[in-house]
Amino acid sequence: MADAVLYDITDGLATITLNRPDAMNALNIEAKVALRDALREAGADPAVRAVLLTATGRAFCVGQDLKEHVGLLAAGDVMSTVEEHYNPIVTAITEMPKPVVAGVNGVAAGAGAGFAFAADYRVVAEDAAFNTSFAGVALTADSGVSWTLPRLIGRSRASDLLLFPRNVSAREAFELGIANKLVPTAELAAEAAAVARRLAEGPTAAYAAIKESLSYAADHSLPGALAKENELQARAGASEDHRIAVDAFLKKERPRYVGR
Repeated sequence: MADAVLYDITDGLATITLNRPDAMNALNIEAKVALRDALREAGADPAVRAVLLTATGRAFCVGQDLKEHVGLLAAGDVMSTVEEHYNPIVTAITEMPKPVVAGVNGVAAGAGAGFAFAADYRVVAEDAAFNTSFAGVALTADSGVSWTLPRLIGRSRASDLLLFPRNVSAREAFELGIANKLVPTAELAAEAAAVARRLAEGPTAAYAAIKESLSYAADHSLPGALAKENELQARAGASEDHRIAVDAFLKKERPRYVGR
């Protein structure tokens, strides 16, 4: 794995860490390729039960590396990175059948915010902030923000943050519903890992079904969502994890899930 992104698997938890702290984890081509490939690897690896996406330094990710971007524009490469990198990264986060936790240690802007929005759960440091930033450089939303942000906070608020980009503090992000959990900055790494580890130890097949049902319901009618719930619940009810959970409940023991 490239140094721009660190990758570790411990006890079923894959930790993917953006590692360009001197550049506030700005996304150059090396980082985007490494992040895309790490997420795909985690999604396909049966040993991985949950994923933690976080970063080193004082920023989570400030989005596109504009220094590199200037050179690409001069060479006539007009935003091919959206199709080649950003879209696959967001797809890997949202479609993998495993929970993804974003440990937001600092500012998340542009595509960096988009990656955090795409995660299933966001643990956010108290001094972190979010900024859509796209309109500030005469661009429109990418990295899935036009889909994820309205579903987190509603279209009206999403329009406000996209049309008038600004730093949204961690506290405001929590109040809006962007942040799931707010923690002191010094505790971010430990708390985000604890949340992700708890998910890795849980009924991961059920988590996969929950992700699928939420995505399906976002674009379908209530009857369609009910039919999907019926389909997924039948699968969950027949799973080994469900039998383990019921047996542990009756015995007053802690269930030890196997992910199937």
